[in-house]
Amino acid sequence: MLSKKTIEIIKAITPAVAAHADTITCKFYQRMFAGDPQVKAYFNQAHQQTGQQPAALAGAVCAYFSNIDNLSALGPAVELIAQKHCSLGVQPEHYPIVGKHLLAAIKDVMGDAVTDEIAAAVGEAYGVLADVCIGRESQIYEHLQTQPGGWNGKRDFVVDRKVKESDIVTSFYFKPADGGLLPSFLPGQYITVHIDHPTTPTSPRNYSLSDRPGLGYLRISVKREPAALADAPAGLISNYLHDAINEGDRVSLGPPCGEFTIDPAHAPTQPVVFIAGGIGVTPLLAMAKGLVAARTDVPMYFIQAARNSSVHAMREEVRDLANASSSVVTHVVYDQPLPGDLESGKCDATGFVTREFLQETTPTIEAEYYFCGPKPFMACVELVLNELGVDEGRRHCEFFGPKQSLHVQGVDV
Repeated sequence: MLSKKTIEIIKAITPAVAAHADTITCKFYQRMFAGDPQVKAYFNQAHQQTGQQPAALAGAVCAYFSNIDNLSALGPAVELIAQKHCSLGVQPEHYPIVGKHLLAAIKDVMGDAVTDEIAAAVGEAYGVLADVCIGRESQIYEHLQTQPGGWNGKRDFVVDRKVKESDIVTSFYFKPADGGLLPSFLPGQYITVHIDHPTTPTSPRNYSLSDRPGLGYLRISVKREPAALADAPAGLISNYLHDAINEGDRVSLGPPCGEFTIDPAHAPTQPVVFIAGGIGVTPLLAMAKGLVAARTDVPMYFIQAARNSSVHAMREEVRDLANASSSVVTHVVYDQPLPGDLESGKCDATGFVTREFLQETTPTIEAEYYFCGPKPFMACVELVLNELGVDEGRRHCEFFGPKQSLHVQGVDV
């Protein structure tokens, strides 16, 4: 528990920290990578170059400080962090490294305003959060290790199949190299791919599992990522997977992790609406397949948005959902259709996922919404659900890459 004095100090300095949060987190990463380069392997350097990771950390720090007297509000954020850490193999000994450099960065940026008393309060607050995360991660690690077919860290798999899904998406089917069991997992979770790139040291990458559990393989469907910035290289690992990893090759994987899930054994009782944008279809397809396989009769609506037929991945699998269950209705929407896409039945509608579209195709107010895709798509869906008056408790979403914002108890940072 935090002392009353520490809570008072943290609340008092929160506005100043928030005003300098982006500068603090950029300084933090610079210091940490220079002083303890061994931890660099846990961080996606592409997210460093684009500024996504520092921005995400800035949001997390501000959210924690803002809720320092109501830590229960941070439960979802802690779960997200703990799952991510376990996917990467983060250990308790890494926390003091982060704490040391974070406090030093705050001192660097805020100067003499950080008194010994403030520094001690920040250190105490960080220690409490670290203990919470370490405790949860210990539970996750134990579950991963002890379940049938489970493991922690890396495990060797063989690429059993490599299937081109569209001009930009390829699926990889993995089976254990040792011929052993596969663990169960919750649809929506991801695995971690460890690649020893021949020219550029890289961190592990998380990819959503795009098929349901119980099929004898783990499948990811990877989009070939273009350059995030004009002067930046294209997605290093996604392109390497497409170009250099083939059937029969061995790849080290981390265990299934992640908090954006549906448990088919405890299916929602309300209608479920899945809204997928681009490669965001991967976790949602696994969820929908899991519910169909569990023979749940909950009404499901699966909306898949793509540019056009050339980049539309998993088309047949989505439509097969409706063939497998009378409870499923599917819709495909293209916003940049090619000539003949609509006439040939490759899509059901053109344009965007609007308020009017959802009103026409889904039971809006009473449904549970699960959505995933690129940031602009996510922002659009969030705006539409706001306009429809869908309660926040019935919205479930995941960004690919670090969260761009963290919403906790009315605090947007």
